Amino acid sequence: MKQGSTHTTPQEGTGLCPEPPHKDPAGQSFSSGFADIKVIRNGRTVAVPGPGGAAREAAFLPPPDIFPGFRCDEAYLPVLIGAGSGVAAVELAARLESTFGTSFTLAVVDKEYDIMERSRVKERLARYAGIVWIEEADAATGIRALTRLQTERDGRPFYPLLNPLYLRLDRDYYTQIHQACAAGARVDFWRNARSARFSSPETRILLLSSKYFLMGEILSACKRLGVPHNFLQVPEGEFGKNEFVEQFLTAVVEFKPDFVFTINHLGVDREGILTDLLEKLRLPLASWFVDNPHLILSLFSRLANPWITVFTWDADNLSTLGELGFEHVYYMPLGTDTERFRLPRKARRRTLKGLPAAWDGRLSFVGNSMVHKVFRRNERIGFTGPLLDRYREVAAGFARSDERSVRVFLERGYPELVPCFEALPGIAEQLGYETSITWEATRVYRLSCVRAVLPFRPLIAGDDGWFEELAEGGWHYHHELSYYDDLPHFYPLAAINFNSTSKQMKGAVNQRVFDVPATGSFLLTDYREQMERLFEPGKEIICYRSPEEAEALAREYLARPGARRSVAAAARRRILHEHGYDHRLRTLMDMMRAVYG
Repeated sequence: MKQGSTHTTPQEGTGLCPEPPHKDPAGQSFSSGFADIKVIRNGRTVAVPGPGGAAREAAFLPPPDIFPGFRCDEAYLPVLIGAGSGVAAVELAARLESTFGTSFTLAVVDKEYDIMERSRVKERLARYAGIVWIEEADAATGIRALTRLQTERDGRPFYPLLNPLYLRLDRDYYTQIHQACAAGARVDFWRNARSARFSSPETRILLLSSKYFLMGEILSACKRLGVPHNFLQVPEGEFGKNEFVEQFLTAVVEFKPDFVFTINHLGVDREGILTDLLEKLRLPLASWFVDNPHLILSLFSRLANPWITVFTWDADNLSTLGELGFEHVYYMPLGTDTERFRLPRKARRRTLKGLPAAWDGRLSFVGNSMVHKVFRRNERIGFTGPLLDRYREVAAGFARSDERSVRVFLERGYPELVPCFEALPGIAEQLGYETSITWEATRVYRLSCVRAVLPFRPLIAGDDGWFEELAEGGWHYHHELSYYDDLPHFYPLAAINFNSTSKQMKGAVNQRVFDVPATGSFLLTDYREQMERLFEPGKEIICYRSPEEAEALAREYLARPGARRSVAAAARRRILHEHGYDHRLRTLMDMMRAVYG
């Protein structure tokens, strides 16, 4: 810093550069009469630099005694957002060279290729090897490139210099870039955010909050256990948009979490901005997958990161997640909120609206028919030809198969369809096809299970697609029930709660396996291999292995109320002892401390 100058942050620095003429390294002078570069944007002609010429374009730069008067290149990473006609870029390069020689670093973010070509700004600055040009058309990708550069430069906070003329060219893009850079300038988090993790017995968690139903349960568990926590609402869209990057980094500095928690990778952007930040901050992230992780992670360009630990509700995913590059992968099944799903205080059958008066309360089933979901998915993807003609056949085979992956199932059972699958336009369409097959397989399987218990005139609570699956009469219908408001009171109303698991999980158990017994109610469910890790079959849980066995077991246990009560009570004791979300949160915290403490 020069003697007597004031150390000013990038947001505080203001002032004008000396009046032109300016001379660039190639020897060309630019005066206020320099000819404009005119381009068309959104149907409007925009002149660069416009009225005021070179003086106007360079006016946003802070005075030379401020930039780089306090040795900016050592304390900050300067970023020019918008090279314009080159006047400001040349001025910045000249200033940095006079202070640091030609070894300085300067990032220039500019996607206006036509302007750069006509201004020849890159040619005029070609001799400076430390200038990094970021020309990504997508703001999130540009921010990711800046983050990578920042990592290479020891995490120095950005010193953003926004050319205001560029807000006329693409306000949303350049505002996003500036906001992301400004976050590191206002909060010197790189020096403060790398606090020691797990340095005290108390674990602090930053929750990336979303609308996913399980996040509410984790938040409640934090409160019950007295776990210090903070949460950020994940916005719609990518991680790098708007102020979310800044909010995240500010929360890290102020709250000082031991780790970040999310569900199904929500909040983790596909381009890797968050994962880059985690690595720089040395901040672990725990991501708990409670849906098929491969249908989610296939859209991500970068996965492997030592600061990410993955938990999966399905033990079958452990090996394949490791193959994707995750170093730390653990099995953590679903559970239940034992404060919400609990013994009923009194019978509430008639307080639930819409219950058929003729239903005898013997057997109920809660579930989606999958009819509309499959139709909408197929319509959205729009696949045609053999993939469309044979998708029901493929799905029925997948439902019967033990194979977990649709892609592998095609390769082994329908190799003639593999070229059609690989010819789909992109990975999103391929994932859409895999999802459609999984949902159709679930529809076929679920329908066969429900038909097996039709002799008991069940109550089916779900979507109206069931009317397309089953002939009217012989069963009762109730519209879809609210998970939070209705199901805790609904389960105790039936002698048998019937369960049929989705085909996206061929070895794991679903939520109902925990929720129903937690209310003291009896569950009849389909067998899953991982069930034996959680309950003792025959004593704490009753399972059928085929639709035919489902009918026989339903008939048997409807005739044995004492046995139903005994099994339900034993399952509830196990849940209270091992399978509440408080238990899951303690397990997760212990594992994160073991890995990163």
